[in-house]
Amino acid sequence: MEVFIEPIGRLINEFSKLPGVGKKTAQRYAYKIINMSEREARDFADAIVAAKQKVHFCKICGNFTEGEICDICRQRDPSVICVVKEPKDVVSLEKLHEFKGVYHVLHGVIDPMNGVSPNDIRIRELLDRVGEGVTEVIMATNPDVEGEATAMYIAKLLKPLGVTVTRLSRGIPIGSELEYTDDATLARALIERKEI
Repeated sequence: MEVFIEPIGRLINEFSKLPGVGKKTAQRYAYKIINMSEREARDFADAIVAAKQKVHFCKICGNFTEGEICDICRQRDPSVICVVKEPKDVVSLEKLHEFKGVYHVLHGVIDPMNGVSPNDIRIRELLDRVGEGVTEVIMATNPDVEGEATAMYIAKLLKPLGVTVTRLSRGIPIGSELEYTDDATLARALIERKEI
């Protein structure tokens, strides 16, 4: 016998598809939605649909944007490119107000165990961007095995192009993710980056 009526069960099932949301949390979210006013529920649903329809990737850096090119690519110094794994890493670095260059979002890292090769992430697009005028590429991938392997692979490709390649300082613990690193540690790692 099913414990939840179909609409609530369906809502719980949808919430449980989100990363980090288990069955209990999905149930709490579902009950919260059920207890909202119809207006609040519509606003919530409209926000999801609007984000899905309006947000896409910047054609230069791969970060989220509503336009064709994001504000960072339009307004910042393109001579320094900070390479990150995914758009949420841009948000983590931007909160520091320290970096004045542009970003390049790989949308993943090299991970042979899960079938992700260099051709599956945006490395070719990065190489296409590194031409005249780019003086430094900062590798800001996570300090885990896959992030390190990706940083080293890209550094080997960039070195012959005459660009300085640096890596965030080791203030970030191995195995952690930029999203969960405190601001002071992340700021120090950005400022004390080293050439690789």
